[in-house]
This record gives sequence, C-alpha cells and structure tokens, in this order.
Amino acid sequence: MAKTDSTGSTWRYRWAYRQNERRQRTYRAAEQAWRRRYEELRRLRAAAASFGRRAADSGLPLELAPGERVHWALPAAQLVELRHTAVLPAPDLSIDPGRPALHHRRPDGVKVTDAGIAVLTDRRLVLLGGRGRRDWAYGKMTGLAHDPAAPVTLIQVLDRRRTSGLLLPAEAAAEFRFTLALAFADAIEQRGTVLAQLDELIAEHDQTRPFRPAIATPGQARITAAVPGGRRTVAVAAAAALLLPAVLFESDPPVRPGSDVAAAATAAPTPTAAPAPTAAPTPTAAPAPPPTARPTSRAAAVGRAAPKQPRRGTAAPNPERDGLCGAPANPFGYDYCGGSRIRKPDIRVCDYFDCGQDFWAGRGYLVQCRDGALSLTGGRADACATHDGLRRTVWT
Repeated sequence: MAKTDSTGSTWRYRWAYRQNERRQRTYRAAEQAWRRRYEELRRLRAAAASFGRRAADSGLPLELAPGERVHWALPAAQLVELRHTAVLPAPDLSIDPGRPALHHRRPDGVKVTDAGIAVLTDRRLVLLGGRGRRDWAYGKMTGLAHDPAAPVTLIQVLDRRRTSGLLLPAEAAAEFRFTLALAFADAIEQRGTVLAQLDELIAEHDQTRPFRPAIATPGQARITAAVPGGRRTVAVAAAAALLLPAVLFESDPPVRPGSDVAAAATAAPTPTAAPAPTAAPTPTAAPAPPPTARPTSRAAAVGRAAPKQPRRGTAAPNPERDGLCGAPANPFGYDYCGGSRIRKPDIRVCDYFDCGQDFWAGRGYLVQCRDGALSLTGGRADACATHDGLRRTVWT
C-alpha cells in the first residue's frame, strides 16, 4: 500500500494536481494571447474593407483639393530630416501587425526641424507645422521606410532631394502606418492586395490556435517527482557520482619517506637451476638475470599499468549512444542531434521536457533555452528572450 500524507493523498496524486494546474495556467495564457491577436487582425480586416467610406472631419487649417477627403489626423507629429543622403526602398503594401512596441526615440542621423499636425488624405500626407506646410503626394513617392525600433517614417519624393518624414508618438505609430498603407493602396487601386494579405494572416493565425492540454493522471508520474527538486536534483546527484571516482583517481596518494629507496634496493629472488642428469656432464649454470627495480614514481607506475576498467554502474555517459544527444527519453523521437524542426509539438511534450510558463504562446519552432526550458520561439529575433537566450534547436 502506498504511503499517504495527512490528507490521504500520495505523491503521485500531488504531482498530477500540480501538472494539471500548470498546464491549465499555460493554456489559458496562450489562449488569451491568441485571442488578442485574432481580434486585432479581424479589426484591421474590417477597417480595410470599409476604408474611405467615412471620411474624417475636415475642420482643419488645410485647403483641400476638390473631391479630396481626410482619413486621419494627429496633432502631435514632428518633421524630421536625414543628415546624410540615403536611398529608401520602394513603397510596398506589406502589413505587419505583430511587431513589438516601439520606443519614442530619435534614431541617429535624424534631426527634428518642425512640429505640427499630421494629416492623411486620399491623395497625400501633409504636415501643418509652425514653419510652413510639407506635402508628400502618393503619386510622387519613390521611397518609404518605417524604422523597426522607433516611430519614425521616412519618405522620398520626386520633387525633393532631401529625405524627410515624421516622428510620431509611439502609441500612434501602428495606426498611422496601417492607415498610410491603406491610403497609398487605395490611391494606386491596390486595396484588394491588402485585403488578401490580411485574409492570409488570419488563416495562418487560425492554424496556431493552442490545443487544450491532456489531463495528467497519477499513473504518469515518474519516480523523480518524489525527490525534492525533481529531475534536476537527480541529475546533479548523478553527475556528482560520476565525477567523484575521477577526482579520486587523479589525486596522488601520500608517499612515505624512503619508500623509493627501499623499492630500488630490493632485488628480485635469483632462480635456482634445475639438477642436471647424472649421465651427462654438468653444464655451467647461466648467470641470474639482474634484479628489476620497482617504479620509483607514480607517473611510471601509471604508465606501465593496464587501463583501469570502470566499476559496474559507474560507466561514463555517452550522449550519442541513445540517439538523443542529451535530450530526455520521450516517445516522440525529439532530440538535439539534427533532423527536421518542430513547429507543432505533441501536446504531451511538457511531460518529458521542461517547458516555460509561456510555452504555448510562442510562434515558431521548438528550441531549448539557456536555462533549460523549452520554448516555441525558434526562428524569431526574440527567441528565448525571457529564458537567458537561445541554446539549441530540438529536432525530430
């Protein structure tokens, strides 16, 4: 009969309870992150489909051309210019709503020359500044670039040599970039390309919806769960057991004074010649071999000794022998050796590997971080950002 505590539950039942709590907590966090991105993509899709139907209020100190409509306005924009000459990439219609939050800073080589109200119409981008007005017509744009780390957008046009743009508040940069892409696409009659791109992003996101984890049962508990610290404690104890014999073997034993002299002065016993037959003449006995001295140093003794066999049960570990290259034994064939990347791991992977709390919220392939935790952020710039960085890839 299994030993129980004061509540009548065994360590296996306690392990199953903790596992289920951790799985549910991880699943809820991943589901919330997935739901937030899904709702954002649907909002952008609806905004792109109805773009231009409801123009903004034109109560601005800006003279509009006949038929020109205002889509967006922001009163806290700054006009910036590049200190050096640069060639920007051609304007495209790419939409990336999953970029990390931007920081309100001015990149190197960019200077602020004015400030005012930024206005997006169906024909141009305008800055109404204190020193005058700056226009960027969509039909004259030859280059457009958004800074990936700062809320800065640089624009090149045909009728202006110096590259200029806008520095916006960090919280308004994403909405500005999306509206600018829609306005530019609508001006060149390519809004359908933006809608198709958003539909593709929504379809890809549907495939990444986290699955509800399986229920852990007491029968799945391994014996390491009964040890305080779990598998890490067992691993440390096993490493200490393997290293201790090696340390003892390399350490020199104490040498008593005079032992080397006594070993060198002791001669081997002289063999006695066998008696000769009586009929034959007695031959002269061969001289005895010279005495062989024992080794006078530990280095010589070790050099002549036969290789020491490891004791049973203490053989050195071979990570390649089991074909996993150090990965824990698992029924899925996941290892650290090589093969194919894992983008959709088995839902039971956390029963055999140490998964981080944000494991199911990752978007990428399976990797191991430097702190030993598994993460689904492989292939991303922020892979294992909360786990001391990337260590290696998990393969199948």
